[in-house]
Amino acid sequence: MKKFNEFVLNITVAILDFLYQGRDYQRFWVLEEIARAPYFAFLSVLHFRESMGLRGPEHLYLMKQHFEQSVNETEHLEYMESRGGNRYFIDRFVAKHLVLVYYWSNVVYYWVAPRLAYHLSYEVEVHAATTYAKYLALNGHDDKILEILNDELEHSRELQKSMEII
Repeated sequence: MKKFNEFVLNITVAILDFLYQGRDYQRFWVLEEIARAPYFAFLSVLHFRESMGLRGPEHLYLMKQHFEQSVNETEHLEYMESRGGNRYFIDRFVAKHLVLVYYWSNVVYYWVAPRLAYHLSYEVEVHAATTYAKYLALNGHDDKILEILNDELEHSRELQKSMEII
């Protein structure tokens, strides 16, 4: 299934790369809009499990992590909005529809196979960090983009830890 995760991610990245060629902040905005979905999905499933009496010893740690990650991704989203990333209807349309599919896919995936759901999110965060690093290499230093890149790397480390403890 890890290969399947990588396959799906590579196809999605290729499509977004094509659609957002030369439109960095619009692409970043779409990616940040989508990036929040797994954390919302993970929290939804954790809340549901708790309501059903299925809370495990790692439950509270995971809820705190995913809440903090979703807040951090929202901060990234707001920055991209300040740079005009959501200016065009088509970008908002694409992001909102992708987020619906990605959120519900993650709800099901996390319920059925949480480690694999974490693996997919890990791969997404690594891709995000790589994307920001490429942007910096091509466009020069930008403190905020560098901060976001480091946040994405931190999220990937947190997701690795989540894979280990669940």
